[in-house]
Amino acid sequence: MPFLIVDDEPQIRRVVRNSLAEMADRIIEASTGRDAIDLAAAERPELIVLDLGLPDLGGEAVCREIRQWSTAPIIVLSARHSDQEKVALLDAGADDYITKPFSPPELQARARAQLRRARLNPSQSAESTVEVGDVVIDLVKPSLKKGGVVVHLTKTEWDLLRVLVRHAGRTLTHQQLFREVWGNSYGDAQQYLRVHVRSLRRKMESDSVRPRLIVTEPGVGYRFEREP
Repeated sequence: MPFLIVDDEPQIRRVVRNSLAEMADRIIEASTGRDAIDLAAAERPELIVLDLGLPDLGGEAVCREIRQWSTAPIIVLSARHSDQEKVALLDAGADDYITKPFSPPELQARARAQLRRARLNPSQSAESTVEVGDVVIDLVKPSLKKGGVVVHLTKTEWDLLRVLVRHAGRTLTHQQLFREVWGNSYGDAQQYLRVHVRSLRRKMESDSVRPRLIVTEPGVGYRFEREP
């Protein structure tokens, strides 16, 4: 299956195409939102890289339309830096968000993470043991080891870690995480998460001040990195 690149600037499409060429069987391109929707429906791409500044449709509308019938990962590229916009795009169905200017290695790493997550079906993902450096996470037992030593997690920490790991490589908004972990509970999502993420980082990260596993997307949410 191909990758779909959506951007109205030919030079940006070229940079993205060159960055992802070795990862894709074939790359197709669109310069408008409507063309993107039509190509996504006809070609069923494995990955979609979507710019927000399209001449006809907003990126959020394109995301919502494609997400109605496709589970392909959508990575949004944009020169806009608004936290509210990032949250809206992720809630509309985007899987990740990269601001311009971006580096090709970062785009490649994000794309690899999204493809790996998409290729795992839910049962495989739920049963997998994740190893990152000296950290081993068994989501079935469950157990967490760092440097071969068992680390104790509270129930809430486990619930939060499960959600992050099962969506590895995807930026989850504060509200998405809050709903997954606390269900219908009410409260300050950012504050709840900040406390528990800080605790997880102290237990998992080599340097909790400069975390590499649980990454903060400022003003938006958190992302678990399997390739820190």
